Amino acid sequence: MSRGGVVRRVLAFAYPLRWRFVGAGLLAAGTEAAGLGLMAAATWLLATAAGQPPLIALSIAIVLVRALAIGRGVLRYVERLASHDAVLRMVTEVRARIFATLVDRPPARRADALSRMVSDVDAVQDLVIRVLLPMAAAGLVADAAVGTALLADPAVALVLLAGLLVTGVALPLLAARLARHGAARLAPLRAAYAADTVDLVHGAADLAAFGARPGYEARGAAHAEELARVERALARRSFAVDAAATALGGVTAMAVLVTALSRGLPGVWIAVLAVATLAAGELALSLLAAARKGAEIQGSLHRVAELLDEPGDPAAGLPIPDGSVHLRLRGAGVRYRHDAAPALHDIDLDLPPGHRVAIVGPSGAGKSTLLALLTGAIPPDTGTATAEPPGPAGGGGTPITAYDRERWPVAVTGLLADAHLFHASVRDNLLLARPGATDEELLAACRTAGLADWVAEHGLDVRVGEDGAELSGGQRQRLALARAVLADPHVLLLDEPTEGLDPAQADAVLAAVLADRGGRSVVLVTHRLTGLDAFDEVVVLDGGRVKERGTQGWVRAHGG
Repeated sequence: MSRGGVVRRVLAFAYPLRWRFVGAGLLAAGTEAAGLGLMAAATWLLATAAGQPPLIALSIAIVLVRALAIGRGVLRYVERLASHDAVLRMVTEVRARIFATLVDRPPARRADALSRMVSDVDAVQDLVIRVLLPMAAAGLVADAAVGTALLADPAVALVLLAGLLVTGVALPLLAARLARHGAARLAPLRAAYAADTVDLVHGAADLAAFGARPGYEARGAAHAEELARVERALARRSFAVDAAATALGGVTAMAVLVTALSRGLPGVWIAVLAVATLAAGELALSLLAAARKGAEIQGSLHRVAELLDEPGDPAAGLPIPDGSVHLRLRGAGVRYRHDAAPALHDIDLDLPPGHRVAIVGPSGAGKSTLLALLTGAIPPDTGTATAEPPGPAGGGGTPITAYDRERWPVAVTGLLADAHLFHASVRDNLLLARPGATDEELLAACRTAGLADWVAEHGLDVRVGEDGAELSGGQRQRLALARAVLADPHVLLLDEPTEGLDPAQADAVLAAVLADRGGRSVVLVTHRLTGLDAFDEVVVLDGGRVKERGTQGWVRAHGG
């Protein structure tokens, strides 16, 4: 997407607030105009007062200077309130859209998702507050200054226009180009320096043990020196551009002065035009800062724009089948990156109602990705992932992703790898699965998950802390399991439900869950090839491929 396309995509969120932004822009322009008018009025007052006219002749100018001095501060304060109110409303909508997209497109949940939600979205605020509003205000005031000079003399206005075009257009474009070039050079150097710092701080003991610390320190010092050298070079260029803008402002004022003298304008107006030109030249410095900021935030805006596509409407999905569902994977494959091996390759899985399947394999084998296919969180890149009402196979089934995303968890859900516990009570966390559940049902779910003794001691209203921080690892996992059991979906998915428990306790909890499920479907992901006698099929995954499948006894007999 081009830079203009990125800006338009982001600013689409400003359209509902357009009149707030227009008002903020006019207030910003009024602030700059008040500053320029203050300089011009004060100059006229001083130059006129030097001739010692009657005080009544200066009264209007005196009142005007006072009004502009006070008005400038008031306008600046109101402009800040208006602009920040509007942009914070806009940023709220942007963050909400990004969050909806991350929910709607799980592959977008990369490690930098938090950065996109926080620091990158702040670039949207900078785009409005530090780039567009200053540019709009400076443009309006510059046009007004040239128009006022035109009333005094066309030749003076032409000289002023030429000077403002150089200082307010050409130099900001140069500054933006240098900033983009600098960002391209600084980004990899800063990343390398940050990586060196993390390695040295967090890996200090290991580096010292293996005698590698001097080498890492030397590499970090080299990166720091290169980074400092590039930053000094860029600072010198920025200083040169700022100095050129200041100098050109003075040259423009001198040219206006000479032109006004040659045109025979009155001395008072010559002084006013010269000082007003210097004040107008100050706008160039704000334009330089806006241009640099605009170039610096382009990367963040691009990353934000990638996540601003309208998320799919869950209500547009198909209604879920009544009763139980029959899930099928046929040749299903998932590849997260084109330059990496597939997470899953050519997976077949048949899960009729009441069927119980255990997925076994080491970390990274693709087990959680397989569950993501069944939940509809991701579509397969190859093959199919379908669901249909129970019965004979029909016309290939309906893709899981075609069903109503808000209602699909009623049919297929459970304890997944990213299960979150909120900073609330045990009761509140459980009621997320079934809002109308009674205390008896909540306690029954806790008993099934092996959490009954702890709940009996602490009660349902005890708070669990942020993401279950007040619980042990096993307690946290069993509370999440109790919530999954309480949801009672047609197909229960369990990703390492007994993690953190000793083997005997883990087998007891799993047996209780299976007994609670009766004859309904269960898909279990586990590292252990024990305690799986109650499962109809055990599928061994490794490297995203099915290595073995059969009953627990068959798999163990064949080296599983």
